[in-house]
Amino acid sequence: MRLENRTALVTGAASGIGKCIGEIYAREGARVALIDIDFDAAKSVARAIGNNAVALRCDVSRKAEIAAAVADTLSAFGALDILVNNAGTTHVNKPMLEIGEDEYDRTFAVNVKGVFLGCQAVVPHFRKHGGGVIINIGSTAGLRPRPGVAAYSATKGAVHTLTKALAAELAPDHIRVCAIAPVATETPLLPSFLGPVPGMREKFIATIPLGRLALAQDVANAALFLASADAQFLTGNIVEVDGGRCV
Repeated sequence: MRLENRTALVTGAASGIGKCIGEIYAREGARVALIDIDFDAAKSVARAIGNNAVALRCDVSRKAEIAAAVADTLSAFGALDILVNNAGTTHVNKPMLEIGEDEYDRTFAVNVKGVFLGCQAVVPHFRKHGGGVIINIGSTAGLRPRPGVAAYSATKGAVHTLTKALAAELAPDHIRVCAIAPVATETPLLPSFLGPVPGMREKFIATIPLGRLALAQDVANAALFLASADAQFLTGNIVEVDGGRCV
């Protein structure tokens, strides 16, 4: 098993990509802490995985809560080797002039501040124990932005830049930092991302050379590789899981 005797903390793990990452990590031998603002849903995922999973409630945009989640993970499992900053949100697809200030602030608080705070929370532990892996979930929207998701695209561009900056800064500590940039993925956020205009799904799929949207499993497979020893010489990479969308 590729993650045997390792411990991972996955944010936004109650559904979608985070849930799938937690499941595949557990199948590959990892102990997993599943954190989400929806505690009941996270508990359901943890119960389905079994004894090597715990659920923790956390708003990743709050420093004290993410620090507590890291402390609780260490208390439950005695170790932490991998952080997956997956928690994210978006605004409904619409013109930039219609994006409200509250929508903008919440999108940045979760998608950028949450990633930064998650990294801050784990780095002291990783340094003390000789290294670790951080995987941030970005988006092709941060590489090839399109109309209607201006604020969301800006957050994912920030995640990619932060990933590269931390990869350079933390490499001497044997901490690898990579990001995954999925194309539009079959998750609960998809309707907001595509927006209410009829035919948007079909229009978007037409831009993907492999002819479909991403599945959570596609992203989880990349996250498994990046967390494993097979990726030990990778850091600072933005891995596109996009069916050729960014070609």
